[in-house]
Amino acid sequence: MKAKKITKAVFPVAGLGTRFLPATKSIPKEIMTLVDRPLIQYAIDEARAAGIREFIFVTARGKSALEDYFDHAPELESELRKKGKTDLLEMLKDTNMDSGAIAYVRQNRAMGLGHAVWCARRLIGNEPFAVLLPDDVIAAETPCLQQMVEAHAQTGGCMVAAMEVAPSRTSSYGVLDVGSDTGSIVRVRGMVEKPRPEEAPSNLAVIGRYILTPKVLTNLNRMKQGAGGEIQLTDAIAEETGSAAGVHGLRFRGQRYDCGSKIGFLQATVAFGLSRPDLCGEFEVFLHELLAMQKAAQ
Repeated sequence: MKAKKITKAVFPVAGLGTRFLPATKSIPKEIMTLVDRPLIQYAIDEARAAGIREFIFVTARGKSALEDYFDHAPELESELRKKGKTDLLEMLKDTNMDSGAIAYVRQNRAMGLGHAVWCARRLIGNEPFAVLLPDDVIAAETPCLQQMVEAHAQTGGCMVAAMEVAPSRTSSYGVLDVGSDTGSIVRVRGMVEKPRPEEAPSNLAVIGRYILTPKVLTNLNRMKQGAGGEIQLTDAIAEETGSAAGVHGLRFRGQRYDCGSKIGFLQATVAFGLSRPDLCGEFEVFLHELLAMQKAAQ
């Protein structure tokens, strides 16, 4: 049976962003800019490219800047129009969302990613949906979620984006217990959240892109606590490995940056800066000069 089209996506953005304090004391982490676009814009653009039409934000207190970012700015637009800055006006179009296309629900307690997704259950209804974590920014010729949607049309069920990590890093991820493996797509027979390296079933880790069935929400209804005493999305997905459609992992094509960490954010800033035709020349010269100065100082 052909898989249903994915048109809804959940963006869990309720986290406090403590790894970026003091900046995130007053600015939501998802609004922090990677070159000249906030992290959340990269996630929204990726979702749009995959055919997503309804965007559900799971927020918390202090996240109003996210709502303002996706609203129209009449005064700014009017000023740009007067000055003939049509290029900037065109750029702003990507930040505007049509009325009704974006919805916000509150997570009033930090109880884990599974709980955040569960908070959006009434807006999701009885259809498959995507989940995107804005912390994970993926540079890819074909956007990661689009790759997943195309693969999911063949597999159905649940699907997670997966990448190989160093065995020593498995304790930072949900890790797949792999059944059959065709190279790009693996059939998953189990998932373990943040296992110690010696207990990890593989080094194939789940990163922040998911396509899920409504049954995952039913599993989350039980509010079963997992690793860290939190309600883990991984656990709810793992319960579907024995279902007819099952769970699949997709080895996506692209480079993932963990922008939830300082080092990942810096790496992404350099990589995305160098990829920009309008910036790369001067930026590359600067980096070479900086490295030369540091080497000379040593």
